[in-house]
Amino acid sequence: MSTEPRRLLPLLTSHSSHRTGRSATTCEYRCGNACAHPAPNTSDNSYFGDIAKNVLSRRGALKATAVMSATAAGFAALSGTAAAQGAVPAALAGRRGNGKPSRPAEGTDFEPVEPNTADAVHVPDGYEQELVIRWGDPVLPGAPEFDFHNQTAAAQARQFGYNNDFVGLIPQDGAGRRNLMVVNHEYTTEPHMFPAGSYDADNPTEEQVRIAWAAHGLSVVQTLRDPRGGLRVLPSRYNRRITADTEFEVRGPVAGSDPLKTSADPSGRSVLGTLNNCAGSVTPWGTVLSGEENFHQYFANADSVTDPVEAERLRRYGLAGGETSRKWERFDKRWDIAEEPHEPHRFGWVVEIDPHDPHAKPIKHTALGRFKHEGAAIKITKDGRVAAYSGDDERFEYLYKFVSNGRYKPGRSAHARRHNSRLLDDGTLYVAKFTGDSPASEIDGSGRLPSDGEFDGRGEWIPLASGTTSHVPGMTAEEVYVFTRLAADRVGATKMDRPEDVEPNPVTGRVYAALTNNTDRGAAGKAAADEINPRDGNRNGHVLEWEEDRGDAVSTTFAWRLLLVCGDPAAADTYFGGFDKSQVSPISCPDNLAFDSHGNLWVSTDGNALGSNDGLFAVPVQGRERGHVKQFLTVPIGAETCGPVVTDDVVLVAVQHPGEGGTPENPQSHWPDGGNSPARPSIVAVWKRGRFGRPGHIGR
Repeated sequence: MSTEPRRLLPLLTSHSSHRTGRSATTCEYRCGNACAHPAPNTSDNSYFGDIAKNVLSRRGALKATAVMSATAAGFAALSGTAAAQGAVPAALAGRRGNGKPSRPAEGTDFEPVEPNTADAVHVPDGYEQELVIRWGDPVLPGAPEFDFHNQTAAAQARQFGYNNDFVGLIPQDGAGRRNLMVVNHEYTTEPHMFPAGSYDADNPTEEQVRIAWAAHGLSVVQTLRDPRGGLRVLPSRYNRRITADTEFEVRGPVAGSDPLKTSADPSGRSVLGTLNNCAGSVTPWGTVLSGEENFHQYFANADSVTDPVEAERLRRYGLAGGETSRKWERFDKRWDIAEEPHEPHRFGWVVEIDPHDPHAKPIKHTALGRFKHEGAAIKITKDGRVAAYSGDDERFEYLYKFVSNGRYKPGRSAHARRHNSRLLDDGTLYVAKFTGDSPASEIDGSGRLPSDGEFDGRGEWIPLASGTTSHVPGMTAEEVYVFTRLAADRVGATKMDRPEDVEPNPVTGRVYAALTNNTDRGAAGKAAADEINPRDGNRNGHVLEWEEDRGDAVSTTFAWRLLLVCGDPAAADTYFGGFDKSQVSPISCPDNLAFDSHGNLWVSTDGNALGSNDGLFAVPVQGRERGHVKQFLTVPIGAETCGPVVTDDVVLVAVQHPGEGGTPENPQSHWPDGGNSPARPSIVAVWKRGRFGRPGHIGR
């Protein structure tokens, strides 16, 4: 554990500032500097009256009112907020009746880490940490050791990829001693991947481009829990690299359709590679779902398309004209829209990897829709169907749900995995519409709580398509799946503040979404603040929770409320579930979500706008500690906290893009190896000293 001193930072910043904690380099290479361009969603979201009429006729007004009232009451009782606590004021919900701090919720008994800007991972006193694997470490048999000055594409294709994001841990035995670890490699930052002076952004070499192709995708490694602490990567037949050149099977309702056909794949059923894989999830059947996010930045010459319908479809996904930053189109025509106009339609899907079978072809699931998926997470409905939740990570985009027609088969056998994977190819795709319950005059964009003391309300899932049937006037089912953003625009979905990770709570059954930020909220010509997105110029983001009616993921209505309105606790526009704000850690820009076995929410951040490094935070979601945010760790300077995995005895985080605020000539970070070494994205394990391998002790 690092002994570098921690220091507190000034946390209040101007609300007129649009600054976040991301460097210009990160913004350019991770998402094509999307926030510096106009948001692609310019729709006015007119809500079709016939759709509203159909929704109401399916339910019946009286029945809907009764369900809404019952769910709202149950939600309040579960949450431990003031409404459920009688006379206990919301502001004191985190204190005992005698005014003393309440006992920490089980799983959160640690001293919070202070905000800092150190080039290190800082963990609480009494905890230890260790690297699990770094960019360039061997994955496949015969892979060479990493040599920063002599990289090759052939070597990188057998080594751990760049910019690790999602981490999934899948036990292979009852004790969880052996596990399969699956990691996304979201994007490459070529100027930082090669020695200073060796990479010309205007004229990259073909070998450098091929190294970048090999550094994308996913890694699968088998790990063994070391009795002394941490995880050790094993040489194993399970180890695998998936790259931008790996063949994927296209499945679902638009497999083989015209928009997916190219000269290299006239069948429209086989795609090479996966790109910009951000968050993900481990399915109940033991596979991994991974979301393809900012794919738009990899494709050149969108301005070559003259057909106005096709041009608008590209614009709606953020594809622009001219060369790309990486110049991949110089070495393979599939990255050039002028040559292959359908290739972009083959990205932006949820992909599925079976880590138990290193020879299984990965899958792109088209029934879950095409957009900039942060990830996808599964919940089983009461009647045994599969619901998959996903956010579209861009300003003013939407939240989605898919519900299968077929039933889940318990187990992780090869047969169960094949059966359950097929469930994701046949069902109904929905998009969310939210309504607040406060008078419009009380939602003024300041973040001030309305008179009922909460940002809350009702929501509904609007159907977009079911199999080959479209529910969107003027669009075929094929168009709905391939151009899902346009379909959601038409049905009046609610524009959100960058909806990222969406995760169901395995203990309470409620669902949570991270809304990272949106500095354009309330700007001239943009969507104004509403109760679900209550702040103009939202730099710090918020966390949403909802409960489906009857507690069933098959329901098309739900009750919602904001758990956190993030930022400086001393600022008037922040809210921490009703908990006493003087006791919480500052938190900014929530991104990835996870849960521990007690049902506590763990939040990793991306782009801290408060002047500190990003980190990982624990948040109880029920009882008297609801909303008590505590910072568990911070990552090195310039880095983003990804993953995470939280088990009873170990926490895993992916440290992404450390030091990207510097330059190759003047590095900002030398983490994790120190000295004059290049910064290397890595996976870190953290555990309580003397407690590794003893369940229930990560937060005690």
